[in-house]
Amino acid sequence: MEQAVLLSLEKVNVSREENIVLHEASFELHEGEFVYVIGKVGSGKSSLLKSLYCEIPIKEGTARIMDYDLLHIKRKEIPFLRRNLGIVFQDFQLLTDRSVEKNLEFVLKATGWKSKDEMKMRIGEVLLQVGMQNKGYKMPHELSGGEQQRIVIARALLNKPRLILADEPTGNLDPETSCQIVQLLHEICKKGTAVIMTTHNYTLVHNYPARVVKCENGCLSDI
Repeated sequence: MEQAVLLSLEKVNVSREENIVLHEASFELHEGEFVYVIGKVGSGKSSLLKSLYCEIPIKEGTARIMDYDLLHIKRKEIPFLRRNLGIVFQDFQLLTDRSVEKNLEFVLKATGWKSKDEMKMRIGEVLLQVGMQNKGYKMPHELSGGEQQRIVIARALLNKPRLILADEPTGNLDPETSCQIVQLLHEICKKGTAVIMTTHNYTLVHNYPARVVKCENGCLSDI
């Protein structure tokens, strides 16, 4: 059965400052699909992801993600869109002054959760899902890079997103840890969450096959 279209871009232009990074880019993603976006540094991979969570505006073309029109999205709608997205950053962006559990609780409170019991339960579920169920009390600096990235993925999963955007999630990790993180993202995808992962690590792409889209000369094309 054909999965529903989660994201559709047609002839989209994405600019940073005055420079057009992506020109007439077209791309379609279905529910539960895993896609690598590859390309050289500066080719527009990160800009593509940032345009999907409205960090960078899309100027021209047609762009729909779930029920949102990205060209005409209102500022007040952006937080609701982001709740349906899980965002995984290369540099973790964990709050260093509080424990893992408090980091996750902070996100839940910020996205409208009220019940302490429900928050505690959800935090337990996502930590278990990423294999970090015994690390909730630790501070970020007490964790290895791979463990921190697992926490970042747990954070991305909190609101049960339909799509995870992972921007070079293995960029700061050693090869073995990188494999574990990509394997984890594939496992999450198998449970129904779509994943777009930018990378220039072709070994990972080869070892964990999925659809590959190349970002080159301002265009996106399937390989």
